[in-house]
Amino acid sequence: MAEVEEQAPSKGGLLKIILLVLAILLVAVGSALGALFFTGFFDEKEADAAEEAIAELEAEIEGTESIQMPEKVAKETAEEEKFKPTYYTFDQPFVANVAGSRKVMQVTVAVMTYYDERVVTAIGDHKFALQSAVLDRLRMVSETQLREENFRRDLQEELALIMNEVLEKFEEFKFAGIEEVYFIGFVVQ
Repeated sequence: MAEVEEQAPSKGGLLKIILLVLAILLVAVGSALGALFFTGFFDEKEADAAEEAIAELEAEIEGTESIQMPEKVAKETAEEEKFKPTYYTFDQPFVANVAGSRKVMQVTVAVMTYYDERVVTAIGDHKFALQSAVLDRLRMVSETQLREENFRRDLQEELALIMNEVLEKFEEFKFAGIEEVYFIGFVVQ
């Protein structure tokens, strides 16, 4: 009978494979770090310059916001004549499609003024123009805007500006008659 020699797997082949894998990993990590180094990833000067540029832009924006905001006109009234806030509620909710979505938004709106009954009367007289302007703004609301943290507060401010523009167009008001817009119902389905 012939003797068959059993060969044990050599440890040298396994060691070569491990060294080859380690060499490949070393080359990959080295090339990634080299690429980051040459693109300036580790440079602190550019990061500081970018932060300074952002701070300058933010300062510019803050400066222009104060210029763009309309100044409130002081009411000339005697000290003893203080007007109570007057509220007007639109009897029908505003219904608009959410832009780029199959959802519908239903908003019930009330407004507040510190001025006399002329403002409330003007709101009632021009209710259809006000409703049209509000609906034009609401139809531009997208689903991503609905998820924003300050969306409702920002929308209230925009609607107050829009409504005041309509009132100034049709009435001879030289002041912003509508002080605040309130959502007394806000549903998105």
